[in-house]
Amino acid sequence: MRRVIEGSQAVAEAVRLARVQVISAYPITPQTHIVEILSEYCEKGTLPARFLRMESEHSCLAALIGAQMMGVRTFTATSSQGLAYMHELLHWTAGARLPIVMAEVNRALAPGWNIWTDQGDSLSQRDTGWLQLYCEDAQEVLDSTLIAFRLAETVSLPVMVVLDAFYLSHTYEPVDVPAVEAADRFLAPYAPRFRMDKTVACSFGSLVTPNDYMEMRHDMALAMEDALDELGRIEAAFAGVFERNHGAIEAIHCQDAEIVLVTSGTITSTARLVVKALRERGERVGLLKIRLFRPFPGALLREALKTAKKIAVIDRNCSFGAGGIFAQELKAALCNLDPCPLVYGYIAGIGGRDVTPGTIEDIYRRTQETDRPSDDGLWIGLREEAPHGR
Repeated sequence: MRRVIEGSQAVAEAVRLARVQVISAYPITPQTHIVEILSEYCEKGTLPARFLRMESEHSCLAALIGAQMMGVRTFTATSSQGLAYMHELLHWTAGARLPIVMAEVNRALAPGWNIWTDQGDSLSQRDTGWLQLYCEDAQEVLDSTLIAFRLAETVSLPVMVVLDAFYLSHTYEPVDVPAVEAADRFLAPYAPRFRMDKTVACSFGSLVTPNDYMEMRHDMALAMEDALDELGRIEAAFAGVFERNHGAIEAIHCQDAEIVLVTSGTITSTARLVVKALRERGERVGLLKIRLFRPFPGALLREALKTAKKIAVIDRNCSFGAGGIFAQELKAALCNLDPCPLVYGYIAGIGGRDVTPGTIEDIYRRTQETDRPSDDGLWIGLREEAPHGR
């Protein structure tokens, strides 16, 4: 059924379709609509799930760790400081190989207090062992959330579905919401690999010596590698039911492009318009969207970008002292290509600042006119009239 809904409701609809059994909730702008809608579904019986009202984000994830260990499908949502507060338990979740799915609404971290979007919160958790999917529009939000449950349960790792604050969470657009029968064909009931059982003696979260710890972490690394192949198979199954496919990356006009713009999240939609206009003027420019950030799809990116001369990465984030995070990852993935394309890093849209078509065309022109990239990326869109302190 085609409906006009906001991105937050797209998440909630996917959770309903996934027949989640336990939901934990703590409100934080701008993810609150997600759990508000789910609380209404639970109250009305639309979703027969246990809805837990927790006292903090840390408690939200702690509750789901217990529930997931009992063998039920679980979900939560958070943003910004809430995700930062969860940090300790993000490691516990992935290390225990629990397939929890979480919606993470990108919001800038404090101080100063800011409720608008950038990717600093989710990317600061990139090494916790969670898979990360970055969404461009509300349809992709719904689809990615459904896919996340099957992917998490296939590789036994948690998945974070990431969407931009307000640009997606609070914006209404047409979304195809499938019937529950179709969702059931794609996503089977949860069958846990292991669960707490009082008739079977076992321990969870106990001390692990050096003789075993390294192998446990190696198993997580292998599961991450498996996730890339599994995502392709799961996306194919999804397309078989719903006739839609998204992929780990999306390459547009990259075969003949001299300059390729690399984006993630909602900046991609704006970049599509810019690339279309530039191509109509005869410019050899392409666009590559990164949807899957963890595991990082290095082989796919190398294949898609092997003929480009210059690559301009637009990061809505910054690793202070090193530049944009997507640019760093892409440089590492491409460095052994011969010849290796030049990777230009640009930081834009921090704290929700607009990234307009003019911003993106400016980035393209700077890349076109500059022989060598800067080492740590250029900040685009700063107020020139205001002095900046150190």
